[in-house]
Amino acid sequence: MSRSAKCSYLPVSNAYCRHWYTVIATLNSGLGIKLGSSALATTLLFLVWLVISAAYLLKTEGLPSAVFSKGIAWYFYLGGILVAFYILSVTWVSPRYGVGNAVSFVLLGQLLAISVIDHFGLLGTQQTSLDTKRLIGLAMMVIGVLLVVKRTS
Repeated sequence: MSRSAKCSYLPVSNAYCRHWYTVIATLNSGLGIKLGSSALATTLLFLVWLVISAAYLLKTEGLPSAVFSKGIAWYFYLGGILVAFYILSVTWVSPRYGVGNAVSFVLLGQLLAISVIDHFGLLGTQQTSLDTKRLIGLAMMVIGVLLVVKRTS
């Protein structure tokens, strides 16, 4: 597959894979309800993830010679903490406010975060200024999320 074909395929692939976040939130929050513990459900999710990702790593690349490197900034290793916080939060919030509400606000938060990260070129990313067009898009997303989410009592 040519580079241009791969690049044109990536947005479609990414959009397809993103729908699984909603399924994950639904399944994990349901497991948390049945187990009576959001933390236990999240721990089990990560245990399954660890086994599968370790098996994939060993099969495709073998045992790594080094995990930590002086050339890698410490903050790149914080992703695991942020993922754990995300999964715990969604697992706890979804049964209380609905999966749609939880995922809608996650998406909005991601859009706001990437806008700030891109605008300032944080964490080594390419800097992309937040112009009027992007601000209008963000405002439309905020309005869209507010229209989509359901108020629960």
